[in-house]
Amino acid sequence: MKRLAVLLAALALTACDTEGDIPTRATIADSSLPPMKAFGSTEVRPPVASNVNIASDFLTLHFELESGRELPVFTRFEGPITVRVAGKAPPSLRPDLRALLGRLQREANLNIGEVTGGDASITIEAVSRDEIRRALPQAACFVVPNVSSLKEYRRNRHRPDTNWSMLRERFRLGIFVPADAAPQEIRDCLHEELAQALGPLNDLYQLPDSVFNDDNVHTVLTGFDMLILRATYAPELHSGMTRADVAARLPAILSRLNPRGDSEPPRAVSPTPRQWVDDVQTALGPGSALDARRRAAADAARIAQEQGWQDHRRAFAHYMMGRMIQGDDPALAQQHYSNALSILSNSPGTELHRAFITTQTAAYSISRGDGPTAIRRIDPYLPVAARAENAALLATLMLLKAEALELAGRADEAQVVRLDSLGWARYGFGSDYAVHAKMREIAALNPRARGL
Repeated sequence: MKRLAVLLAALALTACDTEGDIPTRATIADSSLPPMKAFGSTEVRPPVASNVNIASDFLTLHFELESGRELPVFTRFEGPITVRVAGKAPPSLRPDLRALLGRLQREANLNIGEVTGGDASITIEAVSRDEIRRALPQAACFVVPNVSSLKEYRRNRHRPDTNWSMLRERFRLGIFVPADAAPQEIRDCLHEELAQALGPLNDLYQLPDSVFNDDNVHTVLTGFDMLILRATYAPELHSGMTRADVAARLPAILSRLNPRGDSEPPRAVSPTPRQWVDDVQTALGPGSALDARRRAAADAARIAQEQGWQDHRRAFAHYMMGRMIQGDDPALAQQHYSNALSILSNSPGTELHRAFITTQTAAYSISRGDGPTAIRRIDPYLPVAARAENAALLATLMLLKAEALELAGRADEAQVVRLDSLGWARYGFGSDYAVHAKMREIAALNPRARGL
């Protein structure tokens, strides 16, 4: 999986990149900050889509790699699945993994569980970011077939065994996550890479409510994702089946697992052109100069318009344009954000997308000294961020609200909100240094802090 950073002024998300066709996607020191907070049970919302569309998505997710290469057969594990943690696992990893495994058991009906020793179907090795970058220079986390350690991957990386297109059944996989990242980044890697170790290897920008999407909006498995995984392990399917074989069985499988989807009308969804994907990767990914990123964002916006899209992809193009010009023309950037929000308001299930864009519009209101407007923008999206279990986004919105409350003359309320945000910030951003840096970044938006 090739994961790109969603570049927000008030929230930087980690990118997971790839080499070739490899799917990709912390310790907290003693601190004077409040204790780290953790989310409770996940609020699962079933997908609201036609089973016709879900079946089409299922086939594309399973029979194509992100590069566009087609896979000849369907693959999965064909027995009980065991998961083992190796390496220097930080304290947050195992609780988050156990919560995820519990969800996979309940929601995807998978026979999966953790083991503490011996061989395992899936080995999750916690290593340093530097070790991951030495293996795949732009990766934050990744999954590889037929290995159980990073050392084994380095030894076998050019052999057929580690080539996804050569796989006919899944027996043993290795997932590599950064031990020295923020707890949320590690958790996001667990969700993304374990889901791909179990099921789809592709990402589709057309999916609005899935981690199988490179826009990085959803970072924990959604109801759609759990349905895809449950269908992946339906008894009617098995490794080695062709695309036609799977397609013939999918309608009955989805009717059983998602009866509501039979009554939802199919919708026409145009595929995402490869050029648009490449432009997004250039605009938001690492390694490109600012001028090249701006040209790529403009090209992506042009393609979105030519395609006639009115979904989250068109909104994402406006969002990218806003990010590219924000430093030079903040007013025009706000118009792009407004256009994105207008498109998303007519796209069901995109509340989380709107929450991300709201960090930009609220920050702009604060920079202009308009606290009440910023508060009105932020308040509807605090529960959205909490439901999505995105602590970094939640903490960012809360820190923005604290500054807005200060501007509105409600200093006591501002202090309460700011203090409450810090436990989430510790989970979302990790180190004390990162938390304090985020606080300073947002506080600097306040005109009073700038002496204006």
